[in-house]
Formats: sequence, C-alpha cells, structure tokens
Amino acid sequence: MSEEFKLIDLSSGEGMVCTDESCEVPGAGAREGSPKPPPGRPILPGSTIGILGGGQLGRMLAHAGSRLGYRFVTLDPTPDSPCGQTAEQIVASYDDREAARELARRSDVITYEFENVDSGVAAMLEAESYVPQGSALLYTTQHRLREKRAIEAAGARVAPYAEVTSLISLREAAARLGLPAVLKTATGGYDGKGQWVLREESELEPAWTEAERAGTELVLEKFISFEKEISVIAARRPSAEIKTFPPAENIHVHNILHLSIVPARIGDEVRREAERLAVSIAETLGVVGLIAVEMFVAADGSLYVNELAPRPHNSGHYTLEASRTSQFEQHIRAICDLPLGDPGLLTPVVMANVLGEHVEPLLEWMAARDPEAERLGVEPKVHLYGKAEAKQKRKMGHVNVLAPNVEAALAWIAQSNIWRV
Repeated sequence: MSEEFKLIDLSSGEGMVCTDESCEVPGAGAREGSPKPPPGRPILPGSTIGILGGGQLGRMLAHAGSRLGYRFVTLDPTPDSPCGQTAEQIVASYDDREAARELARRSDVITYEFENVDSGVAAMLEAESYVPQGSALLYTTQHRLREKRAIEAAGARVAPYAEVTSLISLREAAARLGLPAVLKTATGGYDGKGQWVLREESELEPAWTEAERAGTELVLEKFISFEKEISVIAARRPSAEIKTFPPAENIHVHNILHLSIVPARIGDEVRREAERLAVSIAETLGVVGLIAVEMFVAADGSLYVNELAPRPHNSGHYTLEASRTSQFEQHIRAICDLPLGDPGLLTPVVMANVLGEHVEPLLEWMAARDPEAERLGVEPKVHLYGKAEAKQKRKMGHVNVLAPNVEAALAWIAQSNIWRV
C-alpha cells in the first residue's frame, strides 16, 4: 500500500501531496486537522519561546533570542542540558505528551532544534498550540526516502537511489546503480552513523547483516564523485519572505564536520544555483524558520542535494561573528514573523568543530598568548556548549576563525595543536 504524506505550506494551508511514487500540488482549501493558523501578527519580544530539544543549537537560539528580549523554556531528557543552562528546562523524554503540553502552556510559540524529536508529539503540539515549523516538514526530513522525494518535487537533483528491503533487493539495487554506493538507514543516522560504503560486491552481505539490525528501512545511494561539499541555509517566515546565507564549503573527517569555509571556494554560477535551489526547496516545502540544504558539487559544477535539516545547522555556526545576522537570530525572527535580518558576510571565516579530544588542547591554548594568530591576522572566537563530559568524537564546541582571507584562517588551524590529536 502506498504511503501518503503532505508537505504543508503553513502560511496558506496549501502544499503538495507525496506518495511513494510522486508528488503533486493539490487544489487550494483547508483540511480537517490542519494546524492552527499563524497568530496574524508578529510574536514580539517579551514572549516565551519553547524549544523541543536542549542541545547546543537550543543554547545558541536562547542566547540570540535573549538579546532580543525573548524568554525561553526547553524540553530535554538530560538534566542541566546545554540549553537548560541558559533557559528554564522541563526534564522529560521527547515522547512525553504531558511534558510537551506543559511546554505549550508556558510558551507563546514552539520550535525544535533537531530532527529526532517525536513527530507525533510535534503534531499534537501543532494542533493544540502554535508550532510555525509544523510537523509535516519534520516528518519528511526524518526519513531519507520521504526527504528525497520531496527534494525531487522541488526540482532539485539527488543521487540515484533505491529502497532496500532484503539482501536480494540490495544486490539488485547495487547492480542497477553500480558500485561504489552507500547503504544508509532511512531514519536516525547522523555524523556517519547508520551508513556503510560499499565498494565491492563481497561487501554487500556483511553490510546487509549489520544494517538489518538497525530495525529500520534502508536506502542505497549511488556514490557521487564530487569535488566539494557545500551547504546553504535559507530562512523563511510565515509571510513568505526568504533570505539565504552565503554558501559554506564543508570538509568532513571521519564523517563528522570538521571545517566550514566561507566564502566557499566555488564559482559564481555554482553559488547562484545553490542559493536558487535552497530557495526553491524552502518555498516548495513551506518552510518556516531555517532549512539547511547540503549539496555535492560535481566536477562539471552540477549540484546534487544530499540532505536537509529544518533547523539551525552546524555549517551555519560561522554566522555568529561573521554575518550581519546570525542563523540563530534569523531563526527567531522567522518563527516570530519579524522582518528577516541581513545575512551578508562581514569577514572571511573558517569554522572548526571542537570534539571531545580537542577540548584539553583548546583550553591550554586559551590560557596563553598566540603570536601565530597575531602574525596571520586572525581572530579565533571560541564557543563551548557546556556539555558535562568530553567524549571522543562528541561535538563540544566550535571556533570561528575570523581572518583577512580563508587561506590565513586555514593556515592558523593547520599549525595549531588543537586539532592535531
């Protein structure tokens, strides 16, 4: 039986209906169970913003919104969460409906800071309170197959893919798409988790045996030979105003984002097309708030959309010091239906993630003068997230290296002991 879901434009109640096979635009008109309409006016400072999720993105949202005069309350299962250190916190699991209702009672508007919140709870809150991002977008981006069909419906290209339901179907898909390919869980994966790169036919059965234990649907994607990975973050408010941040060029190490380089080292034509695709996806999916569009740049300059994230994104952390408006302030403005800020770049910048193994050398660096930074003319800005335990490969913070050019920032990062562990 074909599964059907709806991509809702929250500003109008209209959207696209997508099945397993295709997406199409239906006629106008409301439907039973539609989300409550926007309040019809901006949500002004002094109001309380509820955040589903208490991680570092929520923390930085609260920092940005507090400067504008908003209050915050977060729901997260971890006591003293990063966001909970800067906002009131309800300690409860994400599928706790009574806790979610308490969040709604204490909030004028609700947002979420990561995709793996319970979409059923988000749908309940959408019906009973004001969640301008809605639950339909969350439902779409939580599942790779639904996400890919939505991206294609927006007129963007994705890597050739196939749903995998058995070892036989994996073999058939690998023969059709060709190797190398990447087997991915349809839900739950991040930072390289839930992914298996398949280069030879002998690797299919071991990968299937391991992947099957995940207990979720699987998708095989043809491996795209790309020159660069980039991302564009678009912001859209209920009144349909859209603005995009400059593309970031992203470098991953062990499938975890290591560096975001801005301006991205891409041509103007690729830059314009990447921004156009981000706007098209934001419009088609009826985004409210932010959406990060991750893309591969092929050798011929063609773009393949890899993933979407309907929230602030790691590759947008550079905006905290390097943009006229940060991604976090922009998200607050968008969900509250305030005029969007200028996303223009103030300075070249490279964002470097700080993982658990980098914390100690970072703290040692912070305690001493750095003549190399002075020589290169760079200004490293440190952001630590307040996580209790510095685990290997766990994101603990980031450093925005402001510089006269990205080459100077990259040179400082390369010579620093912080990332040499």
